[in-house]
Amino acid sequence: MERALVEREGVDFLAIQAGGLHGVGAAKAVKNGLRLALGTRRAFGIVRQFKPDVVLLTGGFVGVPVSVAARAQGVPSVVYLPDIEPGSAVKLMTRFATKVATTTEASAAFIPKNKMVVTGYPVRQVFAKVGREAARAKYTIGQNEKLLLVFGGSKGARNINRALTAQIGDVLKLCKVIHVTGAGDFAEVSAIREGLSAEQQARYTVFAYLHEEMAEVMAAADLAVCRAGASALGELPYVGLPAVLVPYPYAWRYQKVNAEYLQTRGAAIMLADGNLNNEQDGLTAQVSRLLNDTARLSAMRNAALGLARRDGAMEIARTLAALASGGKE
Repeated sequence: MERALVEREGVDFLAIQAGGLHGVGAAKAVKNGLRLALGTRRAFGIVRQFKPDVVLLTGGFVGVPVSVAARAQGVPSVVYLPDIEPGSAVKLMTRFATKVATTTEASAAFIPKNKMVVTGYPVRQVFAKVGREAARAKYTIGQNEKLLLVFGGSKGARNINRALTAQIGDVLKLCKVIHVTGAGDFAEVSAIREGLSAEQQARYTVFAYLHEEMAEVMAAADLAVCRAGASALGELPYVGLPAVLVPYPYAWRYQKVNAEYLQTRGAAIMLADGNLNNEQDGLTAQVSRLLNDTARLSAMRNAALGLARRDGAMEIARTLAALASGGKE
């Protein structure tokens, strides 16, 4: 997926081997350790050939070989931490990094003060070009109608998808729904939609994946149900979209920490993955309470907007430029 997205933007892509060491069995750890060693050897060659002025890294063990190669060859590097709490790979890369750019000030508990710079999340430029009224008109959302946006990460979220389809009749009584399923569940969800009445189908739009259009549907929506990956810290506040956040239960605690950050600041509420189908406090119940409480929904929208930083990409660029010029900018 990363290769396709990078090449889609017209950027050259070179791959190296890597593998995680945290939360895997002993045999897998040995295998991944060998992959990291091979990846480090290749990264040394790439850095030596490319001669970068500065290196930008982010999470995942694929960045570790590059961070080691850059440090060994005297090339400054910036690690961008999109989540609030760093994972094992970012913790390791922080040791070799010149600076660590973070989405929020809450990462100060995990990053050395002399290395940390708060830049905000680098929201894609398309988000600055969308307007709520135009987006709602495009998706035919009436002035008095509510729109619920449901999505997972780049690959979707099966538990959320199945919880929504199991409760779709009740949810459609409350609002229109745009559902971004991910490619893996698109056929299953589409088949369920085909079994609904014509009136229900008109209120339920299903997509496998959205690129630039994701900014439009987020701007148009009144409420989102989604995971709490790093993009939730940047994109939801940018468009002022209140959310029911369902942290992925197998991502250790990163998504839970992200969700708690937005919840404690009044921009979202958190729903455990295991409670999605709970009759009293599950998906439908939480959506119903929020959509029927205009004052609370408005307060959540304002709280989200108050957390937005609109210059994240530029601040990361400034940090990179300063290091590339030897700290002269």
